[in-house]
Amino acid sequence: IERFVIDIPQDVLDDLAVRLADTRWPDEIPGTGWDYGTDLSYLRELVEYWRTEYDWRAQERALNELEHFRAIVGGLGVHFIHERGKGPDPFPLVISHGWPGSVVEMLRIIPMLTDPASHGGDPADSFDVVVPSLPGYGFSDKPVDRGMSNRRIAGMWHTLMTEGLGYARFGAQGGDWGGMISSRLGFDFPQSVAGVHLNLMTGVPAFRGAPDPPLTEAEQEFVRQARRWFEDEGGYFHIQRTKPQTLGSRSTTRRWDWPRGSSKSFAHGRTAAGNPENSYTRDELLTNIMVYWVGQSGASSVRHYYENRVDNWRFQPGERVEVPCAVALFPVEINRPPREWAERTHNVQRWTKMPRGGHFAAMEQPELLSEDVRAFFRTIRQHRSSQGARS
Repeated sequence: IERFVIDIPQDVLDDLAVRLADTRWPDEIPGTGWDYGTDLSYLRELVEYWRTEYDWRAQERALNELEHFRAIVGGLGVHFIHERGKGPDPFPLVISHGWPGSVVEMLRIIPMLTDPASHGGDPADSFDVVVPSLPGYGFSDKPVDRGMSNRRIAGMWHTLMTEGLGYARFGAQGGDWGGMISSRLGFDFPQSVAGVHLNLMTGVPAFRGAPDPPLTEAEQEFVRQARRWFEDEGGYFHIQRTKPQTLGSRSTTRRWDWPRGSSKSFAHGRTAAGNPENSYTRDELLTNIMVYWVGQSGASSVRHYYENRVDNWRFQPGERVEVPCAVALFPVEINRPPREWAERTHNVQRWTKMPRGGHFAAMEQPELLSEDVRAFFRTIRQHRSSQGARS
């Protein structure tokens, strides 16, 4: 494990400035907004800000205020943030992002978890927070062989947390692919994972058939909604899981990542308020995109979809994630199953319907998410304390 400092060569930034200035814009049908995909007027405005006002060096300095490291895990260089908790007994927690996310998603929530007392919470709820960049994303190395699925990543995270950082017992949290990785950690390593907190359950179909009870009406409606979503919004998902290299050119990255992030988070480009920047700042959006750009992660990150199609996790009869699990359900999310669906595959101990927020919950609603994480793991800590007292 070695310390890591983000320091992007100036020629990479100069090259991007030229590309942004020389962008050739497509046409669009006037007045269609987000109906056909990316709203061209918004994208032009965003790129102009990116080109003339956005300051990567300032964002780089802010990122470097956190403790960054790299380690060789499973033969691959993995970047991660490791922030120690400020409290009497910080609990270790690994947080996994998804696509098109990055460690940038977690910048608001990290201090709320490591230092809850400074954010209106109890220091007894503090965490040692570990936020890795997934293989092929950001500042982690790119896989050079097939098979970098969520199952494999979960194994790498277990190695990092136990052998690398010395945590015999820890928690896992995530949404998007990070939710599946967290579930996989709990399923494969129950001896090490004390609990799993999810802000999205996706891509892990419950077994349906004898001896399981038939689907409830709420579950049937969830299946119908999921089918409608894939029909209306799932084009990116299909191409990334079948032909990801098609999207891998540098010329594609910046136009592809941003609208997909917007689609996932803001009801596919639309909210009641109408503007994605009501939930994050332009600098946060662009810094997340920049992590992909400077790391040249366009192709390597979307290959993650292909690998999970090949290694598709399906529960067998009688299988569940048996460690305690919590689900925080945000209303503007792409996947909102009923509790009974989740309980088919997870030992759900806490179920929270959030009043607001969407796909990138750690950025959009860090206070709500951090409080739910703290409340869930408070019960895990209490259980651990009571076991220690009995022993």
